Amino acid sequence: MNSAPNTPAPAKLTPHLGLKGRNTFGLDATAELAYDISAPEQIPAVMGEILTQNSVWRVLGGGSNVILPTVLPGVTLLMNIIGQEIVSSDKNATVISVGGGVNWHEFVAWTLENNLPGLENLALIPGTVGAAPIQNIGAYGVEIADYIHSIEAFDSKTNAFISLSKEDCQFAYRDSYFKKNPQRFIVTKVVFQIPKAWQAKIHYADLAKYFEGKPTPTAEEVFLAVCKIRTHKLPDPKLIGNAGSFFQNPVVPNEQYETLLKKYTGLVSYPDAPGKRKLAAGWLIDQCGFKGQRMGEVGVYEKQALVLVNHGNGTAQDILGLAKCIQDKVHNEFGVSLEIEPNIL
Repeated sequence: MNSAPNTPAPAKLTPHLGLKGRNTFGLDATAELAYDISAPEQIPAVMGEILTQNSVWRVLGGGSNVILPTVLPGVTLLMNIIGQEIVSSDKNATVISVGGGVNWHEFVAWTLENNLPGLENLALIPGTVGAAPIQNIGAYGVEIADYIHSIEAFDSKTNAFISLSKEDCQFAYRDSYFKKNPQRFIVTKVVFQIPKAWQAKIHYADLAKYFEGKPTPTAEEVFLAVCKIRTHKLPDPKLIGNAGSFFQNPVVPNEQYETLLKKYTGLVSYPDAPGKRKLAAGWLIDQCGFKGQRMGEVGVYEKQALVLVNHGNGTAQDILGLAKCIQDKVHNEFGVSLEIEPNIL
């Protein structure tokens, strides 16, 4: 009996799949079993097999925000659902549906090509669209949560597809409902709502300096500026393994901030919620002397202390060992705890 015309082929299964090219740290990892998920409809059968075998599992997108062990036991779902389309458009906003496996930066470029500005501050962030809301990615004064309409996902707890509104997602700084419930949801599509009214957001220090004397750049100019700034500050994962910013910027009460400022007059910080201040983690790490330092096969990037790098043959254990040294020294010096941003699988 022939399959229905719109029924996708079953997800391709590959045993012992090497993942060195599927994580931006360039860690030499192997998935015990890997399923290539190219359509949402493939997920129920795969999850049913996982349940039957009582296997551990995880989803892997672009591998830009993960630290992989040498062997990933059980099942790894490779998120490869692609495609984007404009769902609706009125005088106020345009709604776009995007597959979870679409490359994030390529999607941002696509929005500008289609005269849909708004996401340009988030250019050149590595990873996939499906992973972006889990971490609530943000850069240069913009967070992805600002533009999300809803999210479609498979809920492994109920074995059903669901749609979550922006409010359901409980977005916060580098946080979301998905992050609070790991190993539950598989994001298949992200629906964006891009407002028609647009204004350049260049108040963040690096952009403000870049556009000094030109207060009204176009979205394309902001996009190119962000790419230039990020390229200067952050290493290309194709050349040196990294996961971008490795630590979150810590948020402290105003009282603690004022105390630190008296001792460290150059302390770099940003306004946060009422009564709180966000400290620049990179500055804290730099003051502890880690910038450009190397520990075996891993180290701290010479141009940006917030970035840990793999010089070639580093392991997850090496990276986490260096991270622990940094966390301990920053805490001893400033009394501030640094949280690791990438997911440790």
